[in-house]
Order: sequence, then structure tokens, then C-alpha cells
Amino acid sequence: MKHNKTYNAKELKTPHGTLIIEGPISSEALASYEFHKDLVAFRSPEQQHKALIDIADLPEGRIIIARNNLTIVGYVTYLYPDPLERWSEGKMEDLIELGAIEVIPEFRGYAVGKNLLTVSMMDNAMEDYIIITTEYYWHWDLKGTGLNVWEYRKVMEKMMNAGGLTWYATDDPEISSHPANCLMARIGSRIKSDSVQRFDRLRFMNRFMY
Repeated sequence: MKHNKTYNAKELKTPHGTLIIEGPISSEALASYEFHKDLVAFRSPEQQHKALIDIADLPEGRIIIARNNLTIVGYVTYLYPDPLERWSEGKMEDLIELGAIEVIPEFRGYAVGKNLLTVSMMDNAMEDYIIITTEYYWHWDLKGTGLNVWEYRKVMEKMMNAGGLTWYATDDPEISSHPANCLMARIGSRIKSDSVQRFDRLRFMNRFMY
């Protein structure tokens, strides 16, 4: 499958300055920007910066960033699911995962996440993919936001809806382990019905085990 990537960008004005939301961006561009020290949700900022550069070099990898001047203050990643996850078991070339989304505390509350997703979907090539995201409450910054699990889940759902992702049922054990966890997906307009069926089989693998 050919992975086309068309760059898009928009400006977002906030009380803390104007942000450029742009991508998919190249590994070279990513390496040239500073990575904000508060981007710590998944690993140290240095390690995460390097991880994003590596993802940008993957054929299917896409990084959309929010930057304030030359400093990255938010990002979203898209790539094939982790080989250890059930979502990779179908070996579907047209299924990619929204793997991580993060915005520094200073710029939260100004629709940065929504705009990262909006810019992501401005690329027509996204119509060739089933895009999934798996939301686990233990990844959420409940302490930093002061929200409870259900309030945070509502915020996450609203943000994902901005990119056209909606809730899908699944029997995945990790997702089923807590009612706030969820699978969300967006099925591109050019996805064939056999791919949708394969995705359905991945969502409900346990019913085929008997």
C-alpha cells in the first residue's frame, strides 16, 4: 500500500501565543524544533522527541505538531499498531493507530488537541485508513487536570470526535478491564467492506475462540 502524506497547517490563537498546527512533518523538521520540557506523559522529553523522529521516518508514520515559534508544545502520532497488540494481528495495511496525543499544561483548554486532529484529517489520504485509538484511564493526567475518570473520558471522546473518531465496542481484555477505557475508530470513506469485516473480527476475537 502506498502511504501518501500531504502537509497541512493552520494557526490557532491562544492567550499564551499563536500556535502553528502542522503536519505530517518530516523527521528533519522534527529534529530542528525544540521539544518542550513539559511533554512528559509517555517518557522523558528527550526520549519522546527521538521516538517521534523515528515514527516520522516510517512509511505509514505521521506526526502532527503544535508549535509555539520553534518549540513543540503538543503532538499526535499515527502508525501501525504495536506488534504485541491484537490490532496488529490482522496484518491490515489500511489500519493505523492514533498512538499518542499530548499537549503541555500551559496550552490545555484552548482546543489544541481538537485542532491537531482536525489538521490530521485535512489530508485526503486518511480516507484510505481505518484509524483506531485505544483509551486507557491509567494514561490520563487526572492529577494535573483535576478531572475524575468520567469527566476526562468525556473530554477525550469530544476531542476524538473532532477528528471523526467514534466509540466502537470490543471484547479486548485490557479495554474491558475498566468501563472508562474505550476503543474509538474512524473508517475512511474509501475503505472496502472486507477491511471493515476484518476490523470487526479483530474487535471481537474472543467469540471466535470456541
